[in-house]
Amino acid sequence: MIIQIYAFTDPKEAAAAVEMGVDNIGFIAGKYGEVFAELTFEEAREIARAIPAQGTSTAITMAVDVEEILRMAEYVEPDIVHISSEVDQVNLEAMRTIRERLSPDILLMKAISVEDASSVEVSKQYAEVSDLLLLDTSAKGFPGVGATGFTHDWNVSKLIVEEVKIPVILAGGLSADNVQKAMEIVRPWGVDSNTSTNIEGSRVLKDLKRIEEFIQAVKSSPLYEPGRGLRK
Repeated sequence: MIIQIYAFTDPKEAAAAVEMGVDNIGFIAGKYGEVFAELTFEEAREIARAIPAQGTSTAITMAVDVEEILRMAEYVEPDIVHISSEVDQVNLEAMRTIRERLSPDILLMKAISVEDASSVEVSKQYAEVSDLLLLDTSAKGFPGVGATGFTHDWNVSKLIVEEVKIPVILAGGLSADNVQKAMEIVRPWGVDSNTSTNIEGSRVLKDLKRIEEFIQAVKSSPLYEPGRGLRK
Protein backbone atom coordinates (compact mmCIF):
# COMPACT_ATOMS: atom_id res chain seq x y z
CA MET A 1 0.00 0.00 0.00
CA ILE A 2 1.45 3.36 -1.00
CA ILE A 3 0.35 6.83 0.12
CA GLN A 4 0.12 9.58 -2.47
CA ILE A 5 -0.47 13.25 -1.64
CA TYR A 6 -1.24 16.13 -4.03
CA ALA A 7 -0.58 18.98 -4.78
CA PHE A 8 2.68 20.37 -3.46
CA THR A 9 4.10 23.75 -4.46
CA ASP A 10 7.02 23.99 -2.01
CA PRO A 11 10.08 21.72 -2.47
CA LYS A 12 10.86 21.76 1.26
CA GLU A 13 7.32 20.71 2.18
CA ALA A 14 7.43 17.97 -0.42
CA ALA A 15 10.68 16.62 1.03
CA ALA A 16 9.29 16.87 4.57
CA ALA A 17 6.20 14.88 3.56
CA VAL A 18 8.38 12.04 2.26
CA GLU A 19 10.25 11.94 5.56
CA MET A 20 6.85 11.75 7.31
CA GLY A 21 5.90 8.68 5.30
CA VAL A 22 4.36 9.82 2.02
CA ASP A 23 5.44 7.59 -0.88
CA ASN A 24 4.25 9.55 -3.93
CA ILE A 25 4.55 13.34 -4.06
CA GLY A 26 2.19 14.92 -6.57
CA PHE A 27 2.45 18.37 -8.13
CA ILE A 28 0.81 20.16 -11.04
CA ALA A 29 3.16 20.79 -13.95
CA GLY A 30 1.63 23.38 -16.24
CA LYS A 31 -1.83 24.88 -16.55
CA TYR A 32 -4.63 23.09 -14.71
CA GLY A 33 -7.26 25.67 -13.74
CA GLU A 34 -7.35 29.03 -12.06
CA VAL A 35 -8.30 27.67 -8.64
CA PHE A 36 -5.56 25.03 -8.45
CA ALA A 37 -1.89 25.06 -7.52
CA GLU A 38 -0.12 25.37 -10.86
CA LEU A 39 3.63 25.29 -11.38
CA THR A 40 5.85 26.21 -14.26
CA PHE A 41 7.95 23.38 -15.64
CA GLU A 42 10.96 24.86 -13.83
CA GLU A 43 9.12 24.96 -10.50
CA ALA A 44 7.85 21.42 -11.02
CA ARG A 45 11.40 20.23 -11.74
CA GLU A 46 12.60 21.81 -8.49
CA ILE A 47 10.08 19.75 -6.53
CA ALA A 48 10.93 16.56 -8.43
CA ARG A 49 14.61 17.06 -7.62
CA ALA A 50 13.95 17.88 -3.96
CA ILE A 51 12.22 14.58 -3.21
CA PRO A 52 14.37 12.17 -1.16
CA ALA A 53 15.44 8.92 -2.78
CA GLN A 54 12.75 6.88 -1.03
CA GLY A 55 10.00 9.07 -2.50
CA THR A 56 8.38 9.09 -5.94
CA SER A 57 7.62 12.25 -7.93
CA THR A 58 4.29 12.42 -9.75
CA ALA A 59 3.70 15.25 -12.23
CA ILE A 60 0.06 15.85 -13.06
CA THR A 61 -0.82 17.40 -16.42
CA MET A 62 -4.08 18.62 -17.93
CA ALA A 63 -2.47 19.07 -21.33
CA VAL A 64 -4.19 17.26 -24.20
CA ASP A 65 -1.45 17.69 -26.79
CA VAL A 66 0.90 14.72 -26.93
CA GLU A 67 3.94 16.86 -27.76
CA GLU A 68 3.31 19.19 -24.83
CA ILE A 69 2.98 16.26 -22.44
CA LEU A 70 6.24 14.79 -23.69
CA ARG A 71 8.01 18.16 -23.41
CA MET A 72 6.89 18.43 -19.80
CA ALA A 73 8.09 14.91 -19.01
CA GLU A 74 11.46 15.52 -20.65
CA TYR A 75 12.02 18.80 -18.78
CA VAL A 76 10.62 17.92 -15.33
CA GLU A 77 11.84 14.29 -15.30
CA PRO A 78 9.26 12.96 -12.83
CA ASP A 79 9.00 9.30 -11.87
CA ILE A 80 5.35 9.27 -12.96
CA VAL A 81 3.39 11.33 -15.49
CA HIS A 82 -0.24 11.61 -14.43
CA ILE A 83 -2.69 12.35 -17.28
CA SER A 84 -5.67 14.02 -15.63
CA SER A 85 -7.72 15.14 -18.63
CA GLU A 86 -10.98 13.46 -19.59
CA VAL A 87 -10.60 10.20 -21.49
CA ASP A 88 -12.04 11.66 -24.69
CA GLN A 89 -9.38 14.39 -24.65
CA VAL A 90 -6.39 12.05 -24.41
CA ASN A 91 -7.73 8.90 -25.98
CA LEU A 92 -6.34 5.39 -26.14
CA GLU A 93 -4.30 6.07 -29.27
CA ALA A 94 -2.75 9.19 -27.71
CA MET A 95 -1.97 7.28 -24.52
CA ARG A 96 -0.33 4.52 -26.51
CA THR A 97 1.81 7.09 -28.35
CA ILE A 98 2.84 8.75 -25.09
CA ARG A 99 3.78 5.42 -23.55
CA GLU A 100 5.85 4.46 -26.59
CA ARG A 101 7.72 7.76 -26.69
CA LEU A 102 8.03 8.40 -22.97
CA SER A 103 11.34 7.58 -21.34
CA PRO A 104 11.33 3.99 -20.08
CA ASP A 105 12.35 5.41 -16.70
CA ILE A 106 9.02 7.23 -16.38
CA LEU A 107 5.73 5.52 -15.57
CA LEU A 108 2.43 6.61 -17.11
CA MET A 109 -0.70 6.97 -15.00
CA LYS A 110 -4.23 7.73 -16.26
CA ALA A 111 -6.95 9.26 -14.12
CA ILE A 112 -10.36 7.63 -14.54
CA SER A 113 -13.58 9.31 -13.49
CA VAL A 114 -15.56 6.69 -11.57
CA GLU A 115 -19.25 7.19 -12.24
CA ASP A 116 -21.08 3.89 -12.80
CA ALA A 117 -20.55 0.36 -14.09
CA SER A 118 -19.42 1.72 -17.47
CA SER A 119 -16.28 3.01 -15.73
CA VAL A 120 -15.11 -0.57 -15.34
CA GLU A 121 -14.84 -1.12 -19.08
CA VAL A 122 -13.17 2.26 -19.58
CA SER A 123 -10.63 1.37 -16.91
CA LYS A 124 -9.89 -1.99 -18.53
CA GLN A 125 -9.22 -0.25 -21.85
CA TYR A 126 -6.87 2.34 -20.36
CA ALA A 127 -5.11 -0.28 -18.26
CA GLU A 128 -3.78 -1.66 -21.55
CA VAL A 129 -1.92 1.58 -22.32
CA SER A 130 -0.97 2.72 -18.81
CA ASP A 131 1.35 1.61 -16.03
CA LEU A 132 -1.03 2.72 -13.29
CA LEU A 133 -4.62 3.93 -12.93
CA LEU A 134 -5.91 6.58 -10.54
CA LEU A 135 -9.62 6.34 -9.72
CA ASP A 136 -11.06 9.75 -8.95
CA THR A 137 -14.22 11.85 -8.94
CA SER A 138 -15.32 14.41 -11.52
CA ALA A 139 -17.72 17.26 -10.86
CA LYS A 140 -19.28 20.08 -12.84
CA GLY A 141 -17.13 23.20 -12.72
CA PHE A 142 -13.89 21.30 -12.14
CA PRO A 143 -11.53 20.76 -15.08
CA GLY A 144 -10.47 17.23 -15.92
CA VAL A 145 -10.68 14.34 -13.51
CA GLY A 146 -10.23 14.87 -9.79
CA ALA A 147 -9.34 17.59 -7.26
CA THR A 148 -13.04 17.96 -6.40
CA GLY A 149 -12.93 16.79 -2.80
CA PHE A 150 -15.88 14.47 -3.50
CA THR A 151 -16.06 10.72 -3.07
CA HIS A 152 -17.62 8.30 -5.56
CA ASP A 153 -19.10 4.81 -5.44
CA TRP A 154 -16.30 2.72 -3.95
CA ASN A 155 -18.06 -0.47 -5.00
CA VAL A 156 -17.38 0.46 -8.63
CA SER A 157 -13.75 1.14 -7.77
CA LYS A 158 -13.61 -2.28 -6.12
CA LEU A 159 -14.74 -3.90 -9.38
CA ILE A 160 -12.08 -1.99 -11.30
CA VAL A 161 -9.32 -3.13 -8.94
CA GLU A 162 -10.50 -6.70 -9.40
CA GLU A 163 -10.67 -6.47 -13.20
CA VAL A 164 -7.46 -4.67 -14.20
CA LYS A 165 -3.97 -6.11 -14.06
CA ILE A 166 -2.02 -2.99 -13.14
CA PRO A 167 -1.70 -1.08 -9.83
CA VAL A 168 -4.63 1.15 -8.92
CA ILE A 169 -4.53 4.21 -6.67
CA LEU A 170 -7.83 5.28 -5.10
CA ALA A 171 -8.52 9.01 -4.90
CA GLY A 172 -11.55 11.26 -4.55
CA GLY A 173 -12.44 12.91 -1.26
CA LEU A 174 -10.28 10.65 0.88
CA SER A 175 -9.41 11.94 4.34
CA ALA A 176 -8.17 10.66 7.67
CA ASP A 177 -11.82 10.08 8.58
CA ASN A 178 -12.84 7.83 5.67
CA VAL A 179 -9.68 6.33 4.18
CA GLN A 180 -9.78 3.15 6.26
CA LYS A 181 -13.33 2.41 5.11
CA ALA A 182 -12.30 3.05 1.50
CA MET A 183 -9.34 0.68 1.88
CA GLU A 184 -11.61 -1.99 3.32
CA ILE A 185 -14.04 -1.82 0.40
CA VAL A 186 -11.72 -1.19 -2.56
CA ARG A 187 -8.42 -2.88 -1.55
CA PRO A 188 -6.36 -0.59 -3.82
CA TRP A 189 -2.62 -0.61 -4.36
CA GLY A 190 -2.48 2.95 -3.06
CA VAL A 191 -4.57 5.78 -1.61
CA ASP A 192 -4.46 9.45 -2.52
CA SER A 193 -5.35 12.69 -0.78
CA ASN A 194 -5.47 16.22 -2.14
CA THR A 195 -8.13 18.58 -0.80
CA SER A 196 -8.41 17.05 2.69
CA THR A 197 -4.70 17.63 3.32
CA ASN A 198 -4.79 21.29 2.36
CA ILE A 199 -4.87 24.18 4.80
CA GLU A 200 -8.51 24.92 5.61
CA GLY A 201 -10.06 27.08 2.88
CA SER A 202 -7.11 26.73 0.49
CA ARG A 203 -6.66 24.73 -2.71
CA VAL A 204 -2.99 25.56 -3.06
CA LEU A 205 -1.40 25.23 0.39
CA LYS A 206 -0.65 21.94 2.14
CA ASP A 207 -1.19 21.28 5.84
CA LEU A 208 1.56 19.03 7.23
CA LYS A 209 -0.55 18.25 10.30
CA ARG A 210 -3.38 16.95 8.14
CA ILE A 211 -0.91 15.00 6.05
CA GLU A 212 0.41 13.38 9.24
CA GLU A 213 -3.15 12.49 10.30
CA PHE A 214 -3.85 10.92 6.90
CA ILE A 215 -0.65 8.87 7.07
CA GLN A 216 -1.50 7.68 10.58
CA ALA A 217 -5.02 6.69 9.51
CA VAL A 218 -3.70 4.64 6.59
CA LYS A 219 -0.92 2.96 8.53
CA SER A 220 -3.13 2.11 11.50
CA SER A 221 -5.50 0.12 9.28
CA PRO A 222 -5.14 -3.68 9.66
CA LEU A 223 -5.08 -3.79 5.85
CA TYR A 224 -1.97 -1.64 5.57
CA GLU A 225 1.22 -3.28 4.40
CA PRO A 226 4.28 -1.12 3.70
CA GLY A 227 4.90 -0.86 -0.01
CA ARG A 228 7.22 1.07 -2.25
CA GLY A 229 6.83 2.41 -5.73
CA LEU A 230 6.97 0.10 -8.68
CA ARG A 231 10.68 0.62 -9.38
CA LYS A 232 12.09 1.65 -6.02
